[in-house]
Amino acid sequence: MKSRLLGSKGFEVSEVGLGCWQLGADWGDRVDEDTAFAILQAAVDNGVTLFDTADVYGAGLSESLIGRFFEQSAAAKPRIITKFGRGGDVYPDGYTRDRLRAGLEGSLERLKVDRLDLVQLHCIPTEVLRHGEIFDWLREMQAEGLIAHFGASVETVEEGLIAMEQEGLLSLQVIFNIFRQKLVTELFPRAQETGTGIIVRLPLASGLLSGKFTQDTRFNDTDHRNFNADGQLFNVGETFAGVPFAKGVELVDALKADLPTTNLPAGTSMGDVAMRWILDHPAVSTVIPGASSPAQVARNAAASDLAPLSDDLHAQMKTFYRDQVAAHIRGAY
Repeated sequence: MKSRLLGSKGFEVSEVGLGCWQLGADWGDRVDEDTAFAILQAAVDNGVTLFDTADVYGAGLSESLIGRFFEQSAAAKPRIITKFGRGGDVYPDGYTRDRLRAGLEGSLERLKVDRLDLVQLHCIPTEVLRHGEIFDWLREMQAEGLIAHFGASVETVEEGLIAMEQEGLLSLQVIFNIFRQKLVTELFPRAQETGTGIIVRLPLASGLLSGKFTQDTRFNDTDHRNFNADGQLFNVGETFAGVPFAKGVELVDALKADLPTTNLPAGTSMGDVAMRWILDHPAVSTVIPGASSPAQVARNAAASDLAPLSDDLHAQMKTFYRDQVAAHIRGAY
């Protein structure tokens, strides 16, 4: 596993981290503690040093599982990053200094740490970002020693640009994948200018870009790929990158059909290409795919060892997005 620096003033992180939304069981099948610990151990064994969670994942369950695991683990202390801002007591218009402090203190307790490595604002409303007072509070918490760094998880290019105006912002967490390429020209150059680290979520577009789904694939009622397929509960971009599922399967099938002609090593999957494509962008610090099994953790981590894709394949992906994908993206972007 290779490492990169998170922002010009940050810390080293593994190129592939672990997104821990699924440990909170907010969607899909509930993950029991043994399975959660097996997933976390597989991440450690595969060189993952960055674990991303949030206070609302399972109402704190994800943070608690991570805290208990690393309390018992002999592994070196990783970088555990969390998020604040989507809880029912604050979202969308209840943000106060006291609620931020209470939220951070709750995360500290559940994660069993004395200081949070990085706290990210969790897709808070654009106007709250623009007003900026919440960043003043974060700087106060930083001065007090509750947090080492702060960043923002955002839904749109506009929100990312607004956040990067704030002094001390270390990182942005963004949706970026083969189906969401606008950031390459509209956000990444500014991030490189400001030394802002880029954390990429949804690298496989909710699994679409793994290449494993068909038009007959169905998801459980409790799975966001069912109940939020058209943005019924939150930004549709968080599900299948905003592309309608049936169209997404069609597009991935077209990509898979072309892979054998692109001189990739034998055994390279669509998911491997999707992960490596992201890591080939120098603005990216780390990618945080989720995983529902130890085997999936290992497969994701292996992207760090793959050779960069060819310039021809990158050009092909750019043309594919422009001509076949861009018109089908829904939701704020």
